[in-house]
Amino acid sequence: MGRRLPLLPLRTHRLDHRGASLRPPPPGAVLAWDRGWHREARTAWRYGAALAAVLLTADQARGGLDWMRGCCWVAIGAALVAVLRPDRVTAGDGWLAVRGLLRERRVRTDLLTQLRRADGVAPRLVLRDAGGGRVELDPRVLVANPLLWHQLDAGTRRSRERGLLREGAVPLAALARRIDDEGARALLEG
Repeated sequence: MGRRLPLLPLRTHRLDHRGASLRPPPPGAVLAWDRGWHREARTAWRYGAALAAVLLTADQARGGLDWMRGCCWVAIGAALVAVLRPDRVTAGDGWLAVRGLLRERRVRTDLLTQLRRADGVAPRLVLRDAGGGRVELDPRVLVANPLLWHQLDAGTRRSRERGLLREGAVPLAALARRIDDEGARALLEG
């Protein structure tokens, strides 16, 4: 008897030379995300768990650990996780989202009306769109993730072409220079 060939799925769309689909992604699809978020979130959990473990161990060694004090020490560890956990930044065609601890905020990058830099202890980039959406994010996330920067840059160009983005040329140019400098430095060092 001959060998039976496995059935292959029908291809309903074309593929490029690497086997990736040439079909455009569906609307609303995530095209870019913060690649360092998982590592930073795991680190926040480790620090929170380590603090809770140290507090529980010290209280147990002292002989005063009961369930109420144990819950307090675990709550302090959880509070540290909440403080250290970074926001998750994702972007797609015409939108950028920042997911915090409790909720997600989203702006349409192709409808931006304002882009400003809020300086302070931790500098933030504040984006506002025509629909009233507002997002704050750390500019270092854009520097570390060129695909996120590309999605934001493409959206701000469309917004500027439509005449919506009137405030934000200076911080955007400074951020673009910083990203270009970091990219050139990484290329020369690598």
